[in-house]
Amino acid sequence: MSKLLRVGLAFMLAGAVAACSATYRNHGYMPTDADIESVAVGADTRETVAEKIGQPGTAGLLTDSGWYYVQSRFKHYTYNAPEEIDRQVLAVSFDGKGQVANVERFGLEQGRVVVLERRVIESNISGVGFLRQLFGALGRIDIGDALGG
Repeated sequence: MSKLLRVGLAFMLAGAVAACSATYRNHGYMPTDADIESVAVGADTRETVAEKIGQPGTAGLLTDSGWYYVQSRFKHYTYNAPEEIDRQVLAVSFDGKGQVANVERFGLEQGRVVVLERRVIESNISGVGFLRQLFGALGRIDIGDALGG
């Protein structure tokens, strides 16, 4: 075989191997652990939290009681649909005075929501319905059930 043909085959083989490897994409924003640790429960306010870890991607929709930072990681493999392989949610809840009441970080473990870290003043979790909506996008909806059939 000629040298040019061998080089061409080597490039084709390298391209085929590269096409079969997965690529990963991150969406959203999650503050670093050091930034999260700098938030003091009971002392910081919305303004100081925004200075320390940035503005949230999402806030509590009905009562504006919390800020939510969401980060997802997707795996792309050739022509298949992207698959979400990880999601983390940082929930910062505020009391009536606008001070930080709870700082909680949630993740996924085999498709189930698990608490990764929690620093709270109150025992109840505000905004659980909103967190369920954030993580609920992982499940598949059966169109027959949705239409009542």
